[in-house]
Amino acid sequence: MSTMIRVRPLIQQDIESITAIYNHYILNSTITFEEKAITPDVMEQRINTILERDLPWLVAEENSEIIGYAYAGIFKDRSAYRFTSEITVYVRPDIRQKGVGTQLYKELFEQLKGKVRTCVGCITLPNPASIALHEKFGMKPVGTFENVGFKFNQWLSVGYWQCHLED
Repeated sequence: MSTMIRVRPLIQQDIESITAIYNHYILNSTITFEEKAITPDVMEQRINTILERDLPWLVAEENSEIIGYAYAGIFKDRSAYRFTSEITVYVRPDIRQKGVGTQLYKELFEQLKGKVRTCVGCITLPNPASIALHEKFGMKPVGTFENVGFKFNQWLSVGYWQCHLED
């Protein structure tokens, strides 16, 4: 029997689950440049900063379990950037490559229309799955910063993808 994945706005009870998803990537991957696990309290502070700017933070839920999340963050904290948002998606590692990221981004992009004009995605390279996801939504590569992060004894580059939402 197949189950239905539901994308919805984050609620307080989701914070522990999304913290666990993010901490997996902190401790086991180069997808994020953070190196120490964070607490649910730290995650809650980050969430509140985004929600205070009236930007969306979404979760994907299956069988009452959080299996991923996506949000639109602040690109830069100068007022002229107020119509640009950095978007992010994380999916529980055992669920990857099953379309959850696509579902999350579809709803995220829909909610961003009328709020922001430009979306930016930052991807640690190489990461073909993340590149494919971003390009599925019309994002185009606009630049690479080579060897700007150092994690797990290796230098890492990041690429930036960008798209403009329709007015």
